[in-house]
Amino acid sequence: MDFTIGLCCANSLLFVPYPYLFEIKTMRFTCYTDIKAPIQIVVDLFKNPDNLKHWQDGFKRIEYISGAPGAEGSISKLSYDRLSLVETIIRNELPEEFKANYEHKHMVNTMSCRFKVIDVGTTRLKQEIHYTKFNGFLPKVLAKLFPGMFRKQVQKWLDQFKYFVEKQHP
Repeated sequence: MDFTIGLCCANSLLFVPYPYLFEIKTMRFTCYTDIKAPIQIVVDLFKNPDNLKHWQDGFKRIEYISGAPGAEGSISKLSYDRLSLVETIIRNELPEEFKANYEHKHMVNTMSCRFKVIDVGTTRLKQEIHYTKFNGFLPKVLAKLFPGMFRKQVQKWLDQFKYFVEKQHP
């Protein structure tokens, strides 16, 4: 059964099949933070999976599925309180870039993390996020009506990572 939703547009009623109303192809955004620590310290803390629990809310564990941990092409399962993600590392050329694909039953996204020296004691961490797939009505509605919530979550974790690093390296 296909539902339709009526929209009033210029004195006429337009019926649009609901799957097309909230169809979203992709979503891209960039977030960054400047961390008061040298790039090597920032990268070392970033690449250690034991540190994820310090800056990613609800992180529980990482399970390596295939490949060498951290190597390009390796696959891992990241478990959180309410969800799990399958991570496939696309590129790992730290300190320049770390790029991975993340799959969940409701969405798929790619994250590229780049590290840049701002000055001797400051490092910029920039994350480019590209959501390539949304599955299900609710994720599509959220992505269409509240795209800022996705960006806000990424920025929150970046800010928490900054706090974690600066606490480790006063």
